[in-house]
Amino acid sequence: MNPSLTIREFRYPEDYQAVIDLWANAGPGIHLAKSDAEPEIKKKLQRDPDLFLVMEAEDKIIGAVLGGYDGRRGMVYHLAVTPKYQHHGIGKALMQALEDRLRRKGCLKAYLLVTKDNDAANFYESIGWGEMDLLIFGKELA
Repeated sequence: MNPSLTIREFRYPEDYQAVIDLWANAGPGIHLAKSDAEPEIKKKLQRDPDLFLVMEAEDKIIGAVLGGYDGRRGMVYHLAVTPKYQHHGIGKALMQALEDRLRRKGCLKAYLLVTKDNDAANFYESIGWGEMDLLIFGKELA
């Protein structure tokens, strides 16, 4: 990784808009929802702020990953890298940093969901994640 690149924890509120813009412009695959609204991100940061990481280059956010840990399983919610910086190891570095933090918390297994319109499946497989034979169910509670 380039020494001018820095991984650090997300800072609220100053990083919020830059990360939302990154996710919104990352291309197909990241679907922003109510859970990405500022009040929801603020709630998320009450639980495990150390699992929301950004990558900076020249004081600009060029990548971000949002993870979680419920005490039993880890979860990766959003990973995005600015198109100009894709295919330079940024996503891999962010995922490695997140995985390391999950391991330190005692996490034995983590999940991530990839939508059918997201072409990142090959990327995730290349860094050791595997497809699982599962049905995913969801329910809006609000």
